Amino acid sequence: MREPDAAFADPRQAVLYDVFDDDRSDLEVYVAIAREVGARRVVDIGCGTGSLAVLLAGEGLSVVGVDPAGASLEVARTKPSADRVTWIHGDATALAGLPGDADMVVMTGNVAQVFVSDVDWSETLAGVNAGLGPGGWFVFETRRPEARAWETWDVAPTAVDLPDGRTAVVSRTVTAVDLPLVTFEASTTIGDETLTSTSILRFRDRAETERDLLAHGFSVSDVRDAPDRPGKEHVFLARVRD
Repeated sequence: MREPDAAFADPRQAVLYDVFDDDRSDLEVYVAIAREVGARRVVDIGCGTGSLAVLLAGEGLSVVGVDPAGASLEVARTKPSADRVTWIHGDATALAGLPGDADMVVMTGNVAQVFVSDVDWSETLAGVNAGLGPGGWFVFETRRPEARAWETWDVAPTAVDLPDGRTAVVSRTVTAVDLPLVTFEASTTIGDETLTSTSILRFRDRAETERDLLAHGFSVSDVRDAPDRPGKEHVFLARVRD
């Protein structure tokens, strides 16, 4: 699979992720779903800096956090309850080395959309299936292409105060819309240093996503609205078919 974006893989940028995205109330829906389905063993694919993984561990769940960006995992390991999480440097294919008895696998944020090629997406879905026990749940979110969220993604240079007293100037620009792919570039300047990251996301509609899930051994139990982005995202609750 393709290398993770610099925003997550560059240690200088990974330590800033939680500063720039400090409101993670969007994760509460996944904690609630874990309770709803009675999950006790959860795998968080694309766990990044571990915000959801440590929340779930704090609930007393057995949690595995998987991410291909080692720099993000280093940040995750510093958080409260991080010692209760098993951290794996890798992608969904790493689940083949686990017992395959998870009750729930989750992918939050834009994780489901970073798999831009059909091959990477197929291998990810196969890995998720392999990591789940019988009847296990696959819960993830993906942006609805018809909402055209990228039209509001440009951010003019904006000053952000950092915890250490420095000031960062951040900006974001959408550089290409070639559906189903959207490319954008982010820039962070601190003093004389400018850090950049280029990201590509793939927008799959609901019908395509449901077809892919079916082809990889899942049945779709529910498709919900994302409470933090009403009308803009789908939250899929899929289950391994017997």
